[in-house]
Amino acid sequence: MAIQRETAGYILGRKLDSIPFSGYHLLLIVVLGTVGFVEGYDLALGGSLIVLAREPLGLTQSDIRWLVAAPTFCVVIGGFTASGLSDRLSRKVVMQIGVIVSTLFTLMIPLAQSADQLIVLRLLTGIGLGFAIPAPFPIAAELMPAQHRRTYGAIYEVMLASAFTLLPFIAFLLAGNPLGFRLIALPGGLALGVVPLLVQFAIPDSPRWYLRHGKPQAAVDAVNRIIKRCGNRVPLLTVAGLGPSLTLGREALPPFVALFRAGQLRWTVVGILTGVSASTAYYTCAILLPKALVDQGGAVALGFGVSSVLFMASIPGKLFTGYLMEIIGRRWTMTYSLAGSLPGIALMAAAHWTGPAATVVFIAGGLITGFTVLSAFPCTRVYLSEQFPTELRGRGHFFGESTARMFSGVLFPLFLERFTASPVVFFGTLLCVVGVGAFVPLLFGRETVGQLETVSSEEVGLAA
Repeated sequence: MAIQRETAGYILGRKLDSIPFSGYHLLLIVVLGTVGFVEGYDLALGGSLIVLAREPLGLTQSDIRWLVAAPTFCVVIGGFTASGLSDRLSRKVVMQIGVIVSTLFTLMIPLAQSADQLIVLRLLTGIGLGFAIPAPFPIAAELMPAQHRRTYGAIYEVMLASAFTLLPFIAFLLAGNPLGFRLIALPGGLALGVVPLLVQFAIPDSPRWYLRHGKPQAAVDAVNRIIKRCGNRVPLLTVAGLGPSLTLGREALPPFVALFRAGQLRWTVVGILTGVSASTAYYTCAILLPKALVDQGGAVALGFGVSSVLFMASIPGKLFTGYLMEIIGRRWTMTYSLAGSLPGIALMAAAHWTGPAATVVFIAGGLITGFTVLSAFPCTRVYLSEQFPTELRGRGHFFGESTARMFSGVLFPLFLERFTASPVVFFGTLLCVVGVGAFVPLLFGRETVGQLETVSSEEVGLAA
């Protein structure tokens, strides 16, 4: 049972949660969503590059395996590195590092003259993506009022889904063009001149982070700037208003091992396992599905077309998930999202035996899968951030996403890439992973809707 303590952090969090939703909150969502759009585009670029660069750069089977798994492995390495720095560095600084590195090396892809150069650029891009992709959720969790985290989660993920939808459509238009792999990288790379500026001037540093670092006046000033930008609809905060429990010095961060201590370990593991199940479906569809459909006898256009339809369906699906997570709770929403995708995955597996109707069955299966499991992320990512107290949230979220990505985006695609020509093995394995993951949050998780400071240090095992 959560223990609500009138600490300075609790008082500050309650003040942030009391600010009515306004145009300023919407601005924060749009800017963070723009980061998600660009980083999602750069992340999912690998699947299209494998197909478009195969002939122009003479990609071998070994090169393809490198492009399938190695960039995502670098995303994991970048994420683990960021997890060590997060909670120490500003949330915004961590995100800026990732945005600049990932867009810079994506911009250099059109200059690649060989498979080795393309692989190296994707590896370096992956390091930046590891910093940038998880960063918006700890930021939003600490800036958005509790009741509107679902609003952020839904809009952010819709913008992410828009990138995943746009990418295979552009690849479809560029199919057969020897310059296609160069042209498709430009939208993600050219964002280098825009997105870092948006982040710098629109996103504030977290007041909770300031407070944890012994800067109560900076924390109060940051809260009051948000209040003023939201129309002064609640009284301003003062340092005295943070209460007698205010710690005036910098609070020592708990060690990284606190993520695995008694009281916290279960929630860390549940957050990771939930992410593994949903992310496995994403990486399989984004990286391997176009190749699988081609290897199973379909046209290149069919591979890109089904991928585009699948991610297009996730746009309304993510809006519905964002709405549902506040109605039936995080755990039941994740169970619905994963279990609801099983008929869609099964349809795609069975499409090969339906003759002339195969394309229709593929599209139907893709629509169901996109609306369900590929729409789970507004819930799974918010849920992951809510597993950790403020002093562990940055490291916990980065570590959780990176660990989940190691399994779902590196090990699983590396294994499944060998079986893309077999619909039974390819879709059947995905069916099993998603089916098992559907019940993890329901059986082992807790409901987390509420204020971020309601979990005390004693509960999460930080004290010893």
